[in-house]
Amino acid sequence: MKPGLIARIAGAAAGLANGLFGGGGGMVFLPILSRGSTLSQRRLYATCVGVIFPVCLVSSLVYLWRGGGEILTQALPYLLGGLGGGFLGGRLYGKVSTKLLKWLFAAFLFYAGVKYLL
Repeated sequence: MKPGLIARIAGAAAGLANGLFGGGGGMVFLPILSRGSTLSQRRLYATCVGVIFPVCLVSSLVYLWRGGGEILTQALPYLLGGLGGGFLGGRLYGKVSTKLLKWLFAAFLFYAGVKYLL
């Protein structure tokens, strides 16, 4: 399969998951991209973040356009913490081993899956 096609499929899957679930596009995007690209692990994580930000922005704008204005006031406390966490994560980028990143990502997915089911 051509790399450009894989990229479009991965992006579409991430956007669909993000739009349907209000997030989680990265959980779809990263595994697809890791199998279909030649990027290093560090580049995969950075690319995932670079793709998910605009995808989340588009999803948020669609929610707002469809009458979800209250999401801004509900999201504000999380946004402030997320900005701080994103800054810290960006600063730690390159200092954490890719093996640990893989385990942390897998643990997060497992935790989120269990919490969702309960």
